Amino acid sequence: MKNTNWLIDNTHSEIAFKVKHMMISTVTGHFEDFQATAKSNGDDFNNASLEFSAKTASINTKNDDRDAHLKSDDFFNSEKYPEMKFVSKSFIGSKLVGDLTIRDVTKEITLDAELNGVAVDPYGQTKAGFEISGEVNRKDFNLTWNAVTEAGSIVVSDKVKLVIDVQFTKQS
Repeated sequence: MKNTNWLIDNTHSEIAFKVKHMMISTVTGHFEDFQATAKSNGDDFNNASLEFSAKTASINTKNDDRDAHLKSDDFFNSEKYPEMKFVSKSFIGSKLVGDLTIRDVTKEITLDAELNGVAVDPYGQTKAGFEISGEVNRKDFNLTWNAVTEAGSIVVSDKVKLVIDVQFTKQS
């Protein structure tokens, strides 16, 4: 069976992350500029390969000062490392395994991935929808900045939750 190529539909996709702030609230952020492709055997995504990249300077947490800090060398260093990237190694059942590169560090991560289904839209295009989630430790990728409040709480959690909703369009 020949490979089927899929391209992300950016208008129906969202790349988000959630981080605890001062251990009492959660801050959500998004990457606005991203690309992804997938290769599958027809509409069956078992053993499909996926590649994803995002421009780190496109980070948006709805706070300009925080976004500027995240783009600085304390975190992503968007000037020196303009892109983060994920390349899958395997996708079996509900587990997506691959290499995540942030800054100059590449680590294998495992994400939960659910294929919500494949459908044809009103314009005759075949679409596939996924919900992907997981957790990474930001310090594994040299995103090490932190501070401590007067009460002794750390300002930013090491754990970062990834919440990714993507829709792919089948390429003819």
